[in-house]
Amino acid sequence: MTTQSDLPLNLYKANAELQLRISKLVMENWKKWLELSSRAVDDGIAESQSKVEQLLKAQDWQALATMPAETFRRLLQQRMGDSTVNNQIAANVQAHFAQGLQEAIQTWQQDTARALGSVGDVGLANTPWNDIVAQWGKLWPWAEGKGPAKDK
Repeated sequence: MTTQSDLPLNLYKANAELQLRISKLVMENWKKWLELSSRAVDDGIAESQSKVEQLLKAQDWQALATMPAETFRRLLQQRMGDSTVNNQIAANVQAHFAQGLQEAIQTWQQDTARALGSVGDVGLANTPWNDIVAQWGKLWPWAEGKGPAKDK
């Protein structure tokens, strides 16, 4: 049975869970961006090493003179491919974050509506809570399983 004194605790729990879920999403997002950056740095290191090795293998000045043009062409092709892959990864990372954030907020709304809805059941006749609970139910009907979150 829910009592009037349970409301602050239930609201606190809902808010704490929301903060925890958002913090986890942010950390996961940072981790994915760090992995993407780390991969780009590793590719840059490998590319630099390859250039140095080419310089060391050059046998004459003519071979050395043709290196910049060949390197530019190869790098341009590689960067175009890398750019496409990086854009796809970035879009996926952001989509995952946005979806997780949406789910966290919907869960928070449901938990909060449930906590506020249970206060009306404890016999708080003619209290300010009745007005708040009545308005809350109108704003977020999916807390009772009637809204967009359950329609999917």
